Amino acid sequence: MMQQTFSDIEYSNRKRPTKRESFLDAMDRLLPWDEWVEMISPFYPRGRRGRKPRGAEIMLRMYLMQGWFHLSGEGVEDAVYDSYSMRSFLHLDFLHEQVPDATTLLRFRRLLRSHRLDEKISEELQTRLSEQGLVLHEGMMTEAGLGKKDPGKHGVS
Repeated sequence: MMQQTFSDIEYSNRKRPTKRESFLDAMDRLLPWDEWVEMISPFYPRGRRGRKPRGAEIMLRMYLMQGWFHLSGEGVEDAVYDSYSMRSFLHLDFLHEQVPDATTLLRFRRLLRSHRLDEKISEELQTRLSEQGLVLHEGMMTEAGLGKKDPGKHGVS
């Protein structure tokens, strides 16, 4: 458990959560992070040479946010620095670590693709959402039976 910062305390006093925060909180609760990290671990660098690798979970979270919000590598890196809800979703504490850079994210994406893990994760994500009666459209969730989506909505219906 991370120690709360003054920023965390200040942010918790808002009147309501943002739609992005609600969406990310729902995804945080819904997805099987430990299972996915375990699936990635056999292929993930051990850090025996070169830079120490970032944790597989933080990279997976950043990779998913990049897709959900249609951001470039640099775009998601900047968004995490700029957005409290994205930083919280990554479980990132700026007192102890920085946001993984775009090149690190690119290498992670290539690792997933080369072992077809991106397809497995995408399929399981869709299955889990479907079981909950939800559909993911460009970084937002809607109830499957609604038929129409609200283009400004990034939260859970």
